[in-house]
Amino acid sequence: MSSNILPIHGLTPNEESGEEKNPFLVALGERVRSLRSRRGMTRKALATTADVSERHLANLEYGVGNASILVLLQIAQALQCPLAELLGDVTASSPEWLLIRELLEKRDEPTLRRVREALPGLLGEAPAADAGRSRIALIGLRGAGKSTLGRMLAEDLDYPFVELSREIEKFAGCSISEIQGLYGQNAYRRYERRAVEEAIQIYPEAVLATPGGLVSDAATFNLLLSHCTTVWLQAAPEDHMRRVIAQGDMRPMADNKEAMDDLKAILEGRSPFYSKATLTLDTSAQDLGASFQALRAMVRQTLSLPA
Repeated sequence: MSSNILPIHGLTPNEESGEEKNPFLVALGERVRSLRSRRGMTRKALATTADVSERHLANLEYGVGNASILVLLQIAQALQCPLAELLGDVTASSPEWLLIRELLEKRDEPTLRRVREALPGLLGEAPAADAGRSRIALIGLRGAGKSTLGRMLAEDLDYPFVELSREIEKFAGCSISEIQGLYGQNAYRRYERRAVEEAIQIYPEAVLATPGGLVSDAATFNLLLSHCTTVWLQAAPEDHMRRVIAQGDMRPMADNKEAMDDLKAILEGRSPFYSKATLTLDTSAQDLGASFQALRAMVRQTLSLPA
């Protein structure tokens, strides 16, 4: 551990005496756990990136760690989020934020979605009417069928098929694992954003297969939502795991004895973001042929193309 890190005490006085946990520390731990799951990071990976001990991080996540502000700052940086977001107070940073929060605070999800979709127009950032509708972006966790179904859909529509993971590797000149190992998550997210921007610029019509963690970066995900018809290829955790193993690729579960628990946590953390897609298809409910026919039908109907 680096010398500028103050330790996190193992237990608070309340915990030692059997009293209830501090509600603020419990909520803080839940936010850390949620942000970590959304980004697909194991506790060990986050501890390494933030340069804190895994035990201290576990205490923090379970609401019994009294972390110093410096440790929280390092964890926030490792999670690529503002410290204010970690503390649960990002909307208290200015009077305008407070006023906007007051207007939105008790609105339901459909209303908030309408507000979000209207904001680009108010800010002068909206694409032209119907622009991007013919650009299909498949989102979801690995093993959902994005590559397989994406190629089939692209062939059916006579559109180019773009595997964004391969485009990221072209930009970086190395593999995804090498990008993350050598340069870290921040560099990977920059390459990912560049790949999305270039795909939008080059292809007015295309089928894009996106990396599973793309939704972790709000700016990149907003870009995708604004310029593409998005489809969440949904699947049960067991199907995700089975399909990834069948592909012979265990990168997300490397050196992890609790692979299924981690996969479920990642899916739980990302599902609220995946659900913002224009369309949703459950690929666990049917075989490949039926899934493709269902995808083909919903996409053609959305694009107003012949069935």
